[in-house]
Amino acid sequence: MGTHYQGHAAEVRALDALIKLVRCAASLQGRLEIGIREEGFTPSQFGVLEALLHLGPLEPCELGPKVLTSRPNMVVLVDQLEERGLVRRVPVVGDRRRLRVELTAAGKRAIRKAFQRHVPRVVKELSALSAAEQEQLGRLCRRIGRQDVEAAQSRTA
Repeated sequence: MGTHYQGHAAEVRALDALIKLVRCAASLQGRLEIGIREEGFTPSQFGVLEALLHLGPLEPCELGPKVLTSRPNMVVLVDQLEERGLVRRVPVVGDRRRLRVELTAAGKRAIRKAFQRHVPRVVKELSALSAAEQEQLGRLCRRIGRQDVEAAQSRTA
């Protein structure tokens, strides 16, 4: 069900698309979250571990934007994962005030195992779309998501 708003065609179209996008994302996220929780992680913990697996050690301020979480929440997430022996904080060479978060051996094993089981779930969820449609969806989402970045760049140019 789309919008019941009775405005200009462009407004109705945009609102209807937004409603469908938000509902789709929430539904997909909810289904994928079940598998993540079965692996013993919250979605945010999984995101931190996955980012560290694929990007290597990162400072908390770099991790936050990658997993869409605030700085205070990132501290809590890293504390939780460190307590479980999955990550550790290590000083940045040349600047002892800064720290990087890196996976421990146990953390690498845990996220590799969880990620290996996560990928087929994602593939299954997106199998309703053809390969070309998946690529198109990615491009469209990126275009919408980058509007704020492009607007900021045009203001500073």
